[in-house]
Amino acid sequence: MSRSESTAPASTVGHVPAGLSMATVSAALVLAVAMGFGRFAFTAIYPLMVRDHVLSVTAGSLAASANYAGYLAGALLASRVPETRAAQLCRLALAGTVVAMLALAIPMPPSAIIAIRFVAGVLSAFSMVSASVWLFGVMGSSRGAPLLFAGVGAGITVSAELIARGNVAGLSSGGMWILLAVAAALPMVLAWPVLGRFLPSPVATPGSGHGEVSGLPQPWTLTMAYGLAGFGYIITATYLPLFVRDAFGSVDPVHVWAVFGLCAAPSCYLWHVVQKRVGTKRALAFNLMVQAFGVILPVLLPSRAGYLGSALLVGGTFMGTVTIVMSAAKHLAPRVRHNLVAVLTAAYGIGQIAGPIAASVLVRPGHAFAAPLAAATASLVAATVASVL
Repeated sequence: MSRSESTAPASTVGHVPAGLSMATVSAALVLAVAMGFGRFAFTAIYPLMVRDHVLSVTAGSLAASANYAGYLAGALLASRVPETRAAQLCRLALAGTVVAMLALAIPMPPSAIIAIRFVAGVLSAFSMVSASVWLFGVMGSSRGAPLLFAGVGAGITVSAELIARGNVAGLSSGGMWILLAVAAALPMVLAWPVLGRFLPSPVATPGSGHGEVSGLPQPWTLTMAYGLAGFGYIITATYLPLFVRDAFGSVDPVHVWAVFGLCAAPSCYLWHVVQKRVGTKRALAFNLMVQAFGVILPVLLPSRAGYLGSALLVGGTFMGTVTIVMSAAKHLAPRVRHNLVAVLTAAYGIGQIAGPIAASVLVRPGHAFAAPLAAATASLVAATVASVL
């Protein structure tokens, strides 16, 4: 949607565009649906699909890898979409994600499931890039960054708890996909009419709204660090319910995944504040080191406390990484000729593709994840070094 198509100009209250909060919430809902539901809910349902003989463990890993490949492809495609089409791409991500979840409820061969997960990955990248571009570029302000990225954590938490309720009700994995699709339709309906209807305030300028971000790295070092971070978090984010399934007795391991998402939402605000106070380089380095400790914690402490601590620390940092990096990208964008948000998203996608591949090579019989988690930790340490270059 072009800016000239807005229904009304935005008014201001103390230099804050009227309706900005509605726009920010709507952008967050896009990420909640396409990322929290469409992308990360698979982490919780994957073991249930194996239980129901819908997927084998191998096919499930291929489906996860296909999703990450779709994320990379979606980021590259989104980089070619004009800023004025960002709202339309958000709507495509919303509707397509709901349809993809409904499709997974239909009995089909594993190859079809893998294809659908690829499409879901494309849509999730569309949501990440287009929601960011719409809010930061079209709206002209990045003050909503913490709430925007908190949408992912909120989506993970809500979808995980819905899956847990579905388990109690005895739903099959297909029934759970239907439940998630119906639940995701509500935020889609709420966000749909708001997308693209607001303009930035005449006094708003790119990069305004949350103060200047100091300590900016070079675009290439930020991209390198972000790609390594994608590899570093994804093994925990993919397999956490799998390697904790026997540690909590009668407690559904999906609740541990819900904790992961529950920590992600407020962490966006925490790391935004840290970034403003100490600068991007220091905030990102601190974030990545805490995340590295969270990833290796199950190896150091293979117990309930270690697994829960990992969910708290990794869940409380991985979307903080996104918040810090994307806020910095807003300020670095004028220095580059390409779509920096899309390039960063693609780098993250490459890291995410490499993660499950490395895990499948390094994992030991009996699903011992010590080696994959050690490799992920090393990647996060390397990302920390890159972030301060």
